[in-house]
Amino acid sequence: MNARFLAAFFVVSVSAPFAAHAKQCAPVVKDGWVRLGPVAMPMMAGFGRIENPCPQPVAVVSARSPAFGDVSIHESRVVDGVNRMRELAELPVAAKSGATLAPGGLHLMLMRPSAPLKEGDRIAVTFKLKDGREVSGKLVAKKTGP
Repeated sequence: MNARFLAAFFVVSVSAPFAAHAKQCAPVVKDGWVRLGPVAMPMMAGFGRIENPCPQPVAVVSARSPAFGDVSIHESRVVDGVNRMRELAELPVAAKSGATLAPGGLHLMLMRPSAPLKEGDRIAVTFKLKDGREVSGKLVAKKTGP
């Protein structure tokens, strides 16, 4: 019985750090930016990259920001020669990979800004994952992208 207890203790003590690391692993928002227009607009678009360094895939199911009344994930795509935009229910991000939000493709729709933005403003955005966790990121207001 002591041998079983020691074997079980060994398995738990060796695997616990790996389980804790897997639980702590989360996507990272990089190079986030918001395109500023020539005039104040009731909607804007946010771009950047959501990188997933984790061994498991994740899915972003929503986003929010105190700087906007509504934030949603959209995709622009040309269908029958016409550029169409649609809201996505979730954005999958593969393990050890990433999702790029860029003009003409995946992007954040940022609706009803709470105040006018100026170049250099930093906008906090929180992404909710399908598993319930949340990931924070920053978008920088710019007239042109990186």
